[in-house]
Parts: sequence; structure tokens; C-alpha cells
Amino acid sequence: MNTSPLNDKHLALKAKMSDFGGWMMPIEYPGTGVLIEHAAVRERVGIFDVSHLGKASVAGPGALDFLNTIFTNDLNKIGEGSAQYTLLCNENGGVVDDLIVYRKSDSEFFLVPNASNTTEVVRILQEKAPSAIKVENLHTQYAVIALQGPQAPKVLEKLGVTADIEYMAFTHSKISGAEVIICRTGYTGEMGFEILPKVGDSSAVWDHLVDAIKEFDGAVCGLGARDTLRTEMGYPLHGHELSLEISPLEANTSWAVGWDKAEFAGSKVLKNQKMAGLKRRSMALKSLDKNIPRAGMVVKNVEGEIVGEVTSGTFSPSLKVGIALAQVSAEIKAGDKLVIDVRGRQGSVEVVKLPFVTSHVR
Repeated sequence: MNTSPLNDKHLALKAKMSDFGGWMMPIEYPGTGVLIEHAAVRERVGIFDVSHLGKASVAGPGALDFLNTIFTNDLNKIGEGSAQYTLLCNENGGVVDDLIVYRKSDSEFFLVPNASNTTEVVRILQEKAPSAIKVENLHTQYAVIALQGPQAPKVLEKLGVTADIEYMAFTHSKISGAEVIICRTGYTGEMGFEILPKVGDSSAVWDHLVDAIKEFDGAVCGLGARDTLRTEMGYPLHGHELSLEISPLEANTSWAVGWDKAEFAGSKVLKNQKMAGLKRRSMALKSLDKNIPRAGMVVKNVEGEIVGEVTSGTFSPSLKVGIALAQVSAEIKAGDKLVIDVRGRQGSVEVVKLPFVTSHVR
């Protein structure tokens, strides 16, 4: 089991720890818990250790063109100093991973894949890269700290760091004297930043950030709150909304596909799927009773016919009801009433439009 470079910090706080993508990570902290940590991010500010996220680099002449033949999105749409959400598909159109790509220059890129998929992403890129391009796994060389919430810019300013960064852009700065990459990204739907110090500097950077959020009644948050926050936004999680069996179109992430590109991994299948139309797709469900949807639960129409399956489900701390993302028949639309099988009893849900709560990322 891998551990974060900040593992000792979580143990000192007596965090509840659990396996997440092969990494032992904090789920919640005593004295707060998921509901309070969630509210802190929505209303003020929270800090997360997300060092389990992968890190990799792709560098060399032609790196831009090479990655554009691999990833779904079009890196020509962003300039240097910007980041882009994209997907790596196999030739069948299934999603190997979804990730963030930082464009440093035409010949140098920094990747942030998901924890459990990093090795496979790096393997595929190394296998396909021409000899002039070097692909390196940097998973254990950087920590990743997410600072999220409406007060996040003020926390950075308190530390003398500029928060004037455009959404999906990154810069290099210093915190506690340490060089860090700061990107205006996150996974909560709130204004926020992801901060990447080198592992050797991560402890000092974490301590300075934790101390700085106290002035704003901030909270140290675990991955439990990160999951409820992302579900309220309808953000996909690989292994749930995205997988080798679920395509970008079926997951409602076709906006991250550069359809005008000549070719990329899985492009033929995806373009055919787009032309033929979908048989299923991801949709949002909101409980009409006290039942809480959970991943794997069967979804039926009111006539009792199976129409899909819940991919992510939780109690929404913001709405105080159960919410879910589910793969359902493409003919289903917003406003339809459906039924979920909650361990043998029926739960009533309504199909709604995403996000469940208003996004404030911009």
C-alpha cells in the first residue's frame, strides 16, 4: 500500500484512513466528519491531501503532436501556461483514464492522471512515443494539495501568493520558501487551486496552508467530502462514470473530445458511436424519498423494467437528499420518474439536470 508524503500529518490528526486507488488516504477527520468538511468547502475553505493523484511528464520535440494523436481533447485549443481536461481511450473507445494535462510548451507537458491508472497511462505513452520523446513517471516526486472554497484566494494572498490565475491555468510560485506549481483546478465545484510541491517540501507547505486557513474557519478535509462535493457537481470518477466499458459519450464527457482532429486513440469507434446515437448515457438522479442511492443499485422505470444502474450515489450534504449518477437508457430524459432497488425496497427518484448545486469554479 502506497502512502502520501503527508501521511504522518493525517495520523497525527487521527484521520480515518482507507485504501484509495492503492494509496492509504484520509477519508475524514475526528471532530469534523464528512458533513462539516463538505460545508466548509462550500461556504468557506477546505484543504485536501490528494497526493495519490498521478504525476508524469512528456518532453521532447513533437510532444504536442504526439499527445494529440493519443488523448481525446485538442491541445491546440490551449496555450502555454494552461491546463486541459482530457481522456485516454483504448481502440474500442473505452476510457483508460481521464486526466489533466499542463502545457508548459510545445515540447513539454505535465500530466496528472488518476492514482490507480498512472502506471498504465505511462506504459501506453512510453510504448507509443517516438524515440525523441521521453515519458517519465513522477508519481512519487510531487505531493498534491487541493485548496478549495470561496475563501481559497484569500488564503493564498495571506501567504503572499498571487491568486490572480485564470481557470484551468497554472503558474510557478513559492510557499514557505518552496517552489510549487499552482493550478486553478479542483474537483469540488468551488473556486480553488491545486498546489504541487516537491515531496521534500510538502510537509512545510502543508503546515503553512493548514495554519493559514484557520483565519477563515477552514477545515482539513478527507476524500469522503471530496466525493460528496464532486457528486453534487456531476463530475465523473474513473471506475464509476468512466471505465473501459463506458465511453466518453456515454459518460457525458464528449465535450472533452476534439472531434475535428484527424485521428486519436479510439477515434474511429467514438465517431461511429456519435453518428449512430447512444443506447445509454449518464444521467443525474435525485431522491424523492429518504432512500440513498449507492453504486451498483439497479434502476427501473415505473413499469418495473430495468433501465440502468447507479454508478455513484450518496447523501447530498447541500440538498439534504440522496443523489446519484447512473448509466440509463438514452431515451430517458430530465423530469422522468424512476425507481431504484435499495436492498429489496423501492426508492423513488427523479431525473434532473446537472449540476445538483451551482458551480462556482469561475
